[in-house]
Amino acid sequence: MKQSWWQHAVVYQVYPRSFQDSDGDGIGDLAGIIQRLPYIKQLGVDVIWLNPVYKSPDRDNGYDISDYRAIQPRFGDMKTFDTLLEKAHALGLHLVMDLVVNHTSDQHEWFTESKKSKDNPYRDFYFWRDGEPETPPNNWGSYFGGSTWEYDEPSKQYYLHLFAKEQPDLNWENPEVREQIWDTMRFWLDKGVDGFRMDVINFISKPQGLPDAPNPEHAKYGNVEPMVADGPKLNEYFKEMNSKVLSKYDAMSVGEMPSVKAEDAVQYAGLETGELNMVFQFDHVTLAFNDDPRLGKWNDKPVKLVALKNALSKWQTALDGKAWNSLYWNNHDRARAVSRFGNDSAEYRERSAKMLALTLHMMQGTPYIYQGEELGMTNAHFTELSQYQDIESLEAYHQFVDDEHLVDHATMMRYLATESRDNARTPMQWDSSKNSGFTEGKPWLELNANYPEINVEQEMKDPNSVLHFYQQLIELRHNSDLIVYGNYIELDPDDEEVFAYKRQYQGRTMLVLSNFTDGTVTRDYPVPVDDTLLISNYPDDQGTTLRPYESKAYMVA
Repeated sequence: MKQSWWQHAVVYQVYPRSFQDSDGDGIGDLAGIIQRLPYIKQLGVDVIWLNPVYKSPDRDNGYDISDYRAIQPRFGDMKTFDTLLEKAHALGLHLVMDLVVNHTSDQHEWFTESKKSKDNPYRDFYFWRDGEPETPPNNWGSYFGGSTWEYDEPSKQYYLHLFAKEQPDLNWENPEVREQIWDTMRFWLDKGVDGFRMDVINFISKPQGLPDAPNPEHAKYGNVEPMVADGPKLNEYFKEMNSKVLSKYDAMSVGEMPSVKAEDAVQYAGLETGELNMVFQFDHVTLAFNDDPRLGKWNDKPVKLVALKNALSKWQTALDGKAWNSLYWNNHDRARAVSRFGNDSAEYRERSAKMLALTLHMMQGTPYIYQGEELGMTNAHFTELSQYQDIESLEAYHQFVDDEHLVDHATMMRYLATESRDNARTPMQWDSSKNSGFTEGKPWLELNANYPEINVEQEMKDPNSVLHFYQQLIELRHNSDLIVYGNYIELDPDDEEVFAYKRQYQGRTMLVLSNFTDGTVTRDYPVPVDDTLLISNYPDDQGTTLRPYESKAYMVA
């Protein structure tokens, strides 16, 4: 296998507006990230993935970009960004940007020009279709509620937006659109950034004719995802991106791809296919959808371990030797890992956070740590709708409670407390002072109430903290080709309590055992007495006995 720097790397995701505020306006910024670079370096990671910092009206917290070559003023300016990049590189840290090119902001120059007339040169940069004011071109439902089509009265046409109406979709069929995107990528790579995480990048190839989506439940709108994910020209666009841009730089590329199948990812992220380096798949984070398909992800059901093991193991085995996995539990769009997959009670939070970390970090692929995950930060557990700011959450509440009456207020509040993106976006918890050291002003989003107990300062002092456990895992990976490259063998896939697997590489074997329950269980795996216990989240080893949320890895002789 050809070895690349990003295969050995561990990535730390920074959500800028929630990381560190430097000027007291309550919003994190680039100068704040610069201030905290020593912490990121001390954690031991290799790469910073920066969520969007481009100029934006902020309808979707920066994922609606109005200028790809300018910095959002509330985050700083290009000089500050250049300083961040320089200081990160000086510390040996790579920096990866978020590339959002399925759509732009409706305030981007391309779209403001596109709206002016049907014969404007930029009209074909987006999807415009005929239709009557109350009859959209098809039945597609937006991810943020309502139709994916917005009517433009002056031109008597609709434009397509898979997300908010302020996020019109780009038409990748137009070669001029692609050339503009290639130029944008070169602009940042020539500055010295080390690659891109690409937002919903498998949505860029739309089906010919934009047909209706299947709608067997007779919902108000059809499910758009099967229609736009992994479209007919996706491989063609990736190959063009690689040949014209990525292959010219020593850059890392990872594509976020909802609904992607493992067999397709072997092509998209193939070691020799000339497309991207990695994909973010969604199988393991979309296991507990509502029984009513109209409600999609909104629910409060626990994730079943057998399904979780099946999802992760499928990707481990399917990509081995052919493509490269991204390893993650959570990000800015997902609930906190310890709340969704572990146990965030005071009794078991630390233990289960470490268990989740060990289970994932011993797998093949590049691990991604979302800010605060290394502390065992939890869901916010907000109780009032007014505490939420996330557009997806608020639109879902109004659609399902106010408009369609599918659920009542109390039920939807439970769903938001479980699945809202704001659970991941509460400010970083640095210390126990007011606002947890995040800002001297009023935070843009309310802090998690548990910050006095869960914070960087506290965990730095405690050698048994979740933070120190993450440091150990990162160091283990950096010093083990078995962890980086070894193949994967799932053990007892139908076990509803324990996640067990082996890794093998060049005659060596590692055994990983994780108890996903709050009970004590016994599992008799053949572990010779002279085997080496690499790491565990308990101070002692009781052999075949696995205590609540116990996780350990052995190097088998």
